[in-house]
Amino acid sequence: MAGRARIVVVAPANRLNPDAAERVAALARDHFGGRLTLDFHPQCFLSSGHFAGDDAARSAAFLEAANDAAFDAVWFARGGYGSGRLDDALFAKLGAPARAKTYLGYSDLGFLLARLNREGVGRCAHGPMPADINRAGGEAAVVRALRYLVDRDGDGVEPGSGAPRFAFNLTVLSNLLGTPAEPDFAGAELLVEDVDEQHYRIDRSLLHVTASPNVRKCAGMRMGRFSRIPENDPPFERTVEEIVRYWCGRAKIPYLGTADIGHDVDNKIVPFPARGAAA
Repeated sequence: MAGRARIVVVAPANRLNPDAAERVAALARDHFGGRLTLDFHPQCFLSSGHFAGDDAARSAAFLEAANDAAFDAVWFARGGYGSGRLDDALFAKLGAPARAKTYLGYSDLGFLLARLNREGVGRCAHGPMPADINRAGGEAAVVRALRYLVDRDGDGVEPGSGAPRFAFNLTVLSNLLGTPAEPDFAGAELLVEDVDEQHYRIDRSLLHVTASPNVRKCAGMRMGRFSRIPENDPPFERTVEEIVRYWCGRAKIPYLGTADIGHDVDNKIVPFPARGAAA
């Protein structure tokens, strides 16, 4: 049976262009008709320097959306930077409606998804965001995300072994370790991807990530796509896969192969395992 959903979009990081929101809304109407209510919170279009409104505005919008019982899911508008700056105090204010929701996003939103997972709030997943409409062929990514949120369509979910899984941008993962956002990785596969990072930076991030005692409890690491890699000067003389294999081997973390995730239109959905109070 076809599902129904009420989804609210907020922007805990960077601002969403109103034109992108209009295109996503039109695409949603074409594909789902009356089965989907899609509401873009006005905060998505605020601007405060780098961010979609200041920290207080972004924190308030997220808290309002998460606690609104009229919605089934919170869909994050776009990445960039900013979701890790939300007010720590808001997480204690997330009530029953927030704990019943699905949360979807990726890239910088890994900070917020990780924190929600650690706090046991809702069902979190890595996956496409409204801003992906701006990529060539981005309509497919947007529809993939909406089919998951509306129908729990499994066709857009990243194929795997069936083990619990987390998926993160590698740079974001490296930066959230040791913060209140760090989830429990024990027994879960860890999927990583990145964009616009030189080989030496990828190497440095993996040095940090694989040194974590928490990460070393994971069931293994899988490598997503590392795209738009700037030239390394001097040449690093190792591929990304060789770098990942090296640090996995050094940390005795099983290397489990590739994963179908990345900063691109083919980015698949990775539901996180239940942790904390949601377990």
